[in-house]
Amino acid sequence: MTLPVLSVQGLNVTFTGSRTLQALRGVSLELAPGETLGLLGESGSGKSVTLRTLLQLNPPRSSQVTGRIMVDGQDVLALQGAALARYRGAVVSMVFQESGLAFDPVYTIGQQMVEMIRAHEAIDKSAAAARALHMLDRVQIPQARRRMDAYAHELSGGMRQRAMIALALCCKPKVLLADEPTTALDATVQIQILLLLRELQRELGMAVIFVTHDIGAAVEISDRLAIMYAGRIVEQGPVADVMARPSHPYTRGLMASTISAGMRGKPLAAIAGAPPDLAHLPAGCAFAPRCQHASPACTDSAPPLEDSGGQQLACWHPQTGAALAFNLQ
Repeated sequence: MTLPVLSVQGLNVTFTGSRTLQALRGVSLELAPGETLGLLGESGSGKSVTLRTLLQLNPPRSSQVTGRIMVDGQDVLALQGAALARYRGAVVSMVFQESGLAFDPVYTIGQQMVEMIRAHEAIDKSAAAARALHMLDRVQIPQARRRMDAYAHELSGGMRQRAMIALALCCKPKVLLADEPTTALDATVQIQILLLLRELQRELGMAVIFVTHDIGAAVEISDRLAIMYAGRIVEQGPVADVMARPSHPYTRGLMASTISAGMRGKPLAAIAGAPPDLAHLPAGCAFAPRCQHASPACTDSAPPLEDSGGQQLACWHPQTGAALAFNLQ
């Protein structure tokens, strides 16, 4: 049996300040080498916080983290100083949500890639530059040698996103965290980036966590899906099973509120209400105030994430039936 390259157990993140926010509550997941996990949910559900916590990027003075994160045999939450710096980029790397802000505007793309490579490997500047150029070629940036000397603002959104992927992969990490890498791109470029990520993943043997609110993009690239709501994973399983038999009312609501083929002229469903305030979470299931199937049990206690027919589910009243909006061929 293949051991997971990433194992997260009971991860809790609380932000303190003017208000105390419970951003993550008991998040547990595993990722095998070469596997892609799609992380789905509304804005504020905890997707990006999960990724940032895997790299210890949350502000230390205003965040409290408990639980366990193991990556390639390393206890991530115990890493500090030089060990943490070596871990970031070489073991786990990240494609950030907004590539225009992720790059330093006063250094060229090539300078930043060379610095990244030399920070993790004992090679000279010319060898690092050759590696950087190869990666820019690999992500299909036209005239890659010229782009080495370009600044981030001189690239289009699509090319900048490709350069961000090249930067994240230049040290061949074991795990790639992709935080909505296609959100700001048009549909054609989005498909190209998704196919590129999948191809590079297979070539390098990486595990990937792909964060998105786009169900179609998640289905295109993922092997498994995890659905997040109010800082918890409420449903998790193989992509074909979750899409064909969504069991949590929130998962079904997400699928029903997404445009798909054959919906022309039909009303678009919407999940009633709004996500809960993370500073004042209800005692029971956080989705209960918006759920048509809620009972007194749902407001009394939060359901645990348990195995259910090959999937994991946190619901007192799981739903059955075919997918509401998507059908996998």
